[in-house]
Amino acid sequence: MASYKEAGVDVEEGYRAVNKYKEQAARTRIPGLLTDLGSFNGMFAIPKGLKEPVMVSGTDGVGTKLDIAFKMKKYDTVGIDCVAMSVNDILCSGTKSLFFLDYVACGRLDADVAADLVKGVADGCVDAGCALLGGETAEMPDFYDEGKYDLAGFAVGVGEKKEMITGKDISEGDVLIGLSSTGVHSNGFSLVRKLVTDFNEPFLMDGKPTGKTIGEVLLTPTRIYVRPVMEVLSKYKKSVHGMVHVTGGGFYENIPRMFPKAKEGKKQLISVIRRSSWDIPPVFGELIRRGADVNSVYNTFNMGIGFVLAVKEKDADAVIEMFNKNASKYSRPDTPDMKAYKIGRVAYSEGAVQSQKDAVLFED
Repeated sequence: MASYKEAGVDVEEGYRAVNKYKEQAARTRIPGLLTDLGSFNGMFAIPKGLKEPVMVSGTDGVGTKLDIAFKMKKYDTVGIDCVAMSVNDILCSGTKSLFFLDYVACGRLDADVAADLVKGVADGCVDAGCALLGGETAEMPDFYDEGKYDLAGFAVGVGEKKEMITGKDISEGDVLIGLSSTGVHSNGFSLVRKLVTDFNEPFLMDGKPTGKTIGEVLLTPTRIYVRPVMEVLSKYKKSVHGMVHVTGGGFYENIPRMFPKAKEGKKQLISVIRRSSWDIPPVFGELIRRGADVNSVYNTFNMGIGFVLAVKEKDADAVIEMFNKNASKYSRPDTPDMKAYKIGRVAYSEGAVQSQKDAVLFED
């Protein structure tokens, strides 16, 4: 008779992994958490004082950036990416995430590798100020190659309905403030992996060694914008009319998503971006040098801007100053300090907006 272990599923290794997860989840406890990791479900109390509470959710995965982690045998940062992709999306409504749940799938479970993945998830949750409420680990032999893992998750936040930032108040003349990314973040890696095949190559800047490999640079975790943005909203929420998480599709696909659709017969609001207004991280220049199409990189990557806010013009300078004053406080030791830039403005289109590219105009 065949056992489950003979079929490729090691239950004992699963128990060992869960025990390691519990150690990480304990670091993320915040008020409102009602259950511990290991229950059949996770419970979280809705914060008191909300008149019309609205639940806001987001879900995403790490994508093929995981392949670089496997090849570099560095598993403890991609969990941060996993959390960042969801909590940054939720943040666009002006809402902070309350909790996160993850999903880890593999062909053969190695509890130590899985624990490193979940450590990254816990690190991301701590950074975002949300609880790691639960998750699932699926060992599926003959479905995933041995040594390969998938990592995804989702987050949930709650906010007051009348205080949600929806983009409806965006108007002509609003200033676009860009917050710097840490690099490629977690999108566009199918192209990255086509351009870079040896992740142990030294990463050079101006022809000089940086002390890092290109794989290490590419594994820099996605910046989590929750704490700096929520701090700014605590003072300038009425001046922030819209927000964008620059993810897959880059500038062209994401920035137009915050604009309200023009009423019939009215002009459409668009963004005018000054390309020279921020510092582009060297990794993007390296990808272009290796063959990335310079004409489409802004439609693929964040190009150094991971989050954008549309802010009332009279408060834009004060918002930028507040972001930059507190930048180091909200940056991880393994990432560069966040910087805020005035990257453009909101304007009305001159002609018809027939595609997303018509809604993002670049000027030098």
